[in-house]
Amino acid sequence: MTTYKELFGKAVKYLSTDPTTESEGQVWYNSTSGTFKSVVAGAAWSSGSPLITARGFAAGAGSQTAGLFFGGSTSTAKSAATEEYNGSGWSNGGSLNVARNILAGTGTQTAALAASGLAASPPSASSPSVEEYDGSTWTSVTSMGTSRMAAVGFGIQTAAAVAGGTVNLPATLSSATEEYNGSTWTAGGSMGTARYKQAGSGTQTAGLIFGGGNPVSTIAGATEEYNGSAWTAGGSLGTARYLLGGDGSQTSSLAFGGDTQPGYSSATESYDGSSWSTSPATLGTARRNDGFGSGNSYVAAGGYNGSYLSNTEEYNQSASVITAAAWAAGGNMNTARYGLGSAGTQTAALAMSGNNGVGTDAVESYNGISWTNTTSLPAPTARWRTAGSGTQTAALLFGGYIGPTGDTGTTQKFDGSTWTSTGSLNTPRRSLAGSGSGTQTATLAFGSYQPGGVSAATESFNGTAWTSVNSMNTARGYLAGAGIQTAALSIGGSDPGGNTGATESWNGTSWTTVNSLNAARDSLGATGSQTATIAFANGSPATQAESWDGTSWATTASLSTARGALNNGNAGTQTSAIAFGGSIPPNTAATEEFTGETSALNYKTITTS
Repeated sequence: MTTYKELFGKAVKYLSTDPTTESEGQVWYNSTSGTFKSVVAGAAWSSGSPLITARGFAAGAGSQTAGLFFGGSTSTAKSAATEEYNGSGWSNGGSLNVARNILAGTGTQTAALAASGLAASPPSASSPSVEEYDGSTWTSVTSMGTSRMAAVGFGIQTAAAVAGGTVNLPATLSSATEEYNGSTWTAGGSMGTARYKQAGSGTQTAGLIFGGGNPVSTIAGATEEYNGSAWTAGGSLGTARYLLGGDGSQTSSLAFGGDTQPGYSSATESYDGSSWSTSPATLGTARRNDGFGSGNSYVAAGGYNGSYLSNTEEYNQSASVITAAAWAAGGNMNTARYGLGSAGTQTAALAMSGNNGVGTDAVESYNGISWTNTTSLPAPTARWRTAGSGTQTAALLFGGYIGPTGDTGTTQKFDGSTWTSTGSLNTPRRSLAGSGSGTQTATLAFGSYQPGGVSAATESFNGTAWTSVNSMNTARGYLAGAGIQTAALSIGGSDPGGNTGATESWNGTSWTTVNSLNAARDSLGATGSQTATIAFANGSPATQAESWDGTSWATTASLSTARGALNNGNAGTQTSAIAFGGSIPPNTAATEEFTGETSALNYKTITTS
C-alpha cells in the first residue's frame, strides 16, 4: 500500500496547535483537539479597497498586485482617469489623452496599451486612437487601421491584438483582428463570430475571447482561440453574457460578472484550455464588469448595475483565507460631538473636548467595547477644534477655540485621573494637528486656521514648553497629523484655494513635500507612523479612507458612516485604527474600528465520512 509520505513527500506531523504556515496537503494530528487536520485550497472573492472614482465600461491591465484601470464612464461623463492598484488600494495615475469608454486595454501596470473606444466627442463616434502607458504618462501612438469601440485587447504593449467590436452606433459588428508590434498595426485573422462587448485574455499568438453580444441584445457564450493568424472555436461559457470581466491565459482564464439580459451576473467560470467550469466563488456584487489578473489571482473593479460602482473585489485560489480590511461598529460615546482631540489606541482611547452645540469639557475613555466618562477638563477650557497626542493615561491636549473668547494656546496634561495645565502654544490657534503618536513630553503641533487665514507654523513640545521650529511648506488648517515628534506627517486640510491633498514629512528639523492624497480633503482623521498611516473622512461628510506606505497614498476600506471633523490625534495604528465623533450633520457619537487585511491558512478537519 502506498503511504501518505510516499505520496506527499512528508510525514504526518504531531502538533499541539495548528501551524500558521504550512504547505497545501500537509496533514497533522492536533493532540489538543484530538483530530487530524490538513491545509486545503479554496477559491473565493473578497472585498478590496474602492476605486477613487466610481465608473464602468473602463479597461484594465496588469496583475492583482500591480494593476491598472483606465477610461470608462462616470455618472456625468466619459473619463480619462487612470488608477493604479498595488494589491491593497488604488492611487491616481496619469490621465489618458482621449477620454473614452468601452475601450480595449492590455499589458502591465508600467507598460499598458489603450486602444479604440467611444470618445467624448463626437458622442457616438468610435475612436481609432491608441495610447501607451509607461507607469506614469500616456503617450499617443499609431492609430488602429479600423476605428471601433467595445472591442477586446490581449497581449503585451509591444505584441498586442485587438479583436471584434463595432464601428459605430447603432452597432455594425466587426470580426476583424488587428495586431500591434509596438509601432504599427497590421491585419490579423478574422473571428468566426462578429461580436462586441466580449472579454479576452492571453497573448498575441495564444489569445482567447469569450462572451459578447450583437446589436439586438443577443448574448453569446461562444469562445474562440487565436494562434496569431487564425481563430478556432473553443468551449462555450456556461452562462452566456456580455460586458463581462476576464483575463488570464489561453489555457487558464477567468470570466466573471456581466450582463445576462435581463439581469446582471455574479457568476465566475474558469477555462482550462478546452472547457469552462463554474466556480463556487461568486462576486459579492452582480454587475457589468471590468477586471484584470492572471493565474489564481484576479481583480474585479468598478462596473455598472443600474449605477456606477467604485467597489473592488479580489479573487484568490489558494490555501489561505483572506479577510479584507474593514471598519466595524464600536460602542457609541456618551456625548455626540465634533472637533474633538484624541489620544491612545484602538482598545485604550481617549476623547477630549469638542463641540456638542457649544464647547464641551467632556472627556471619555474607551476600553475597546464601551466609553466611560472620566475627569472633565477644568474650567474655563471647554473648547473644540483641538488636537491631542499621547496615551489614554498620559495624554496631551493643545490649542482650540473657546467661544466667544477665540483661539487658544492652552495646553493640558492628563495622567489618567487628573488634568494639569502646562506651557501654552506660542501662537494661539484652532483646527491644528499634531504628531498623534508623539508622547506627552515630546509632541509636534503644526498648521491651523485663524481669523486672519491659515498658518504653516510648527511648534515642538518638550514636556514643559513649546518652541517654534521650521514651518510647513504649505499653510493650511483643518488638517490631520501622524507620527512622532521627530518623524511626523502633515496630511490634507484647507488653504485659501479650498481643500488640499498636500502631504509633508518632518525629519525633526524641516518639512519635505511628498505625494498628495488622492482625494483633497479637510477636517479628516489620521493615525499611524510617518511610513504607515491611515487617513479617513472629510469636512464635507465622506467615508473615504486612504493608506500611506511611506511613498504614496492608496484607497483602503471606507468608513460605514460619512462624517467630518472627527477625532484629531493618535488613536491606533494603520492596521488597527479607531474613528469616533464628528459631524454628519448632526453631531454623532458613533465609533468605528478598523482592522487591516489578514490572511490565514484554510484548515480542514479530516473525517471518515
